[in-house]
Amino acid sequence: MFNELISGLQFVFQPYAFLMMSFGVMVGIIIGAVPGLSGSIGIILLMPLVYRMDSNVAMVMLCGLFCGSMFGGSISAILLNTPGTPSAAATVLDGHPLARKGEAGKAIGVAAISSFIGGIVSTICLILIAPELAKVALKFHAADYFSLAIFGLTIMASASGKNMLKGLMSGAVGMLIATVGTDPIVGNSRFTFGSGYLLNGFNILPVLIGVFAISEVLVTVKSQSADATIQEQNVRNFFPSFKELKGFLWAAIVGGLIGVFIGIVPGTGGAIACFLAYNVIQRLSKHPERFGQGSLEGLAAAESSNNGTTGGALIPMLTLGIPGDVVTSVMLGALTLIGVKVGPLLFTNNPDTVYTIFAGMLIIQFLMLGLGLFYARVAPYVLKISQRILMPVVMVLCIIGAFTLSNNLYHVYVAMGFGVFGFFMKKYGYPAAPLVLGVILGPMAEQNLNRALTLSRNDWSVLFTRPISLTFLTLSVVLIALAVFNAAKEARKNQETPDAAA
Repeated sequence: MFNELISGLQFVFQPYAFLMMSFGVMVGIIIGAVPGLSGSIGIILLMPLVYRMDSNVAMVMLCGLFCGSMFGGSISAILLNTPGTPSAAATVLDGHPLARKGEAGKAIGVAAISSFIGGIVSTICLILIAPELAKVALKFHAADYFSLAIFGLTIMASASGKNMLKGLMSGAVGMLIATVGTDPIVGNSRFTFGSGYLLNGFNILPVLIGVFAISEVLVTVKSQSADATIQEQNVRNFFPSFKELKGFLWAAIVGGLIGVFIGIVPGTGGAIACFLAYNVIQRLSKHPERFGQGSLEGLAAAESSNNGTTGGALIPMLTLGIPGDVVTSVMLGALTLIGVKVGPLLFTNNPDTVYTIFAGMLIIQFLMLGLGLFYARVAPYVLKISQRILMPVVMVLCIIGAFTLSNNLYHVYVAMGFGVFGFFMKKYGYPAAPLVLGVILGPMAEQNLNRALTLSRNDWSVLFTRPISLTFLTLSVVLIALAVFNAAKEARKNQETPDAAA
């Protein structure tokens, strides 16, 4: 392992790879800091560049953007009282009170140091856990992969808010979209309606652009929210004292570990991790009364935990092909686009790629610390950019990205169509992540189901007689049953409320 990691470090320190990795971190910080944008949108905007890039370079650049966007969300949370990303929601609780006290620079410094610690902890866990999990996954049968795909969709849907049924429906629609085109087994056309464009199905790039980026632009325009205003802040004195560092260091380490284990669970993400870590650290703190008033421990816990999810979310994505959160689901789409097949075979067939990612994640944390503190000096000016300017720019970049896929307006129309579709999904509370995951995992589920039935001579019992497959299917059924139960309970509660009022 050590020799492979050294080889990965040698690769990431090559001028071109290092430059693109640094570029990814900087773009991630900027994207994360601007309210309304996110790491997933950043990856989508860079996809035309990724499409023509060496796969290993593309991987470290995307990882840099992922980690950078996590930290970037803290800058607007501290300065504007508006989290740039959902993962920075808990950062607002203590970050902005520090800014109101005139300590915005210190708050950003603590956020950067804590993000660095959380990232280092998550990377170490990634290096130690991922290869061992991949060894277990190598024993999977075709039936196990099919059940894993179903479980991945189910658990992603379970993190789709209060209504899991909407998440399941979104995932089912995604799998249905994945069936458009030519049947990979028998070669028949499906749902093409006589169109030659649909014979190859929907490319993942315009789907991602539409569902995540264009729909977000439409939602922002529709909301017509007032532009955020920022007061003049002191962002010069970034570094806390040694005494203050010792005071919140333990909170950053514990928060990072919590983030890792939350990130490992598919469908969770930084938003859950930051609030969980915040509550845990508050309970363990000697000064819980300071939380919400500008506590450095609370700020450190929130920021280290959401950055801890980066390495944690990569573990199931790299080893099982199941993304840990929304950003990694978009990253999975980007990797599929450039021909990188994640899963246990990645560790045996392409170990150089795996250890390049490991080495890149280590160096990214140092880049994030340095570039984050540098960017914080100009952040107040960047955050003043009007949404009336920003959203049209994002829309233009989305159109260009869809067009450059094949220099064909067809993909632009697909992106716009899915953008409108995604807008109505958000309007009525249907999450987008399960849909995209359904599009990505649909072919995997279909092909492995066909392979399992072929090997078993059309014996469906193979799905229930193999322990791994049975475990995944049982967990899926349990989650669906819980969703149905909660939906029925909520319906009864809503019915009783009007009756009581009458």
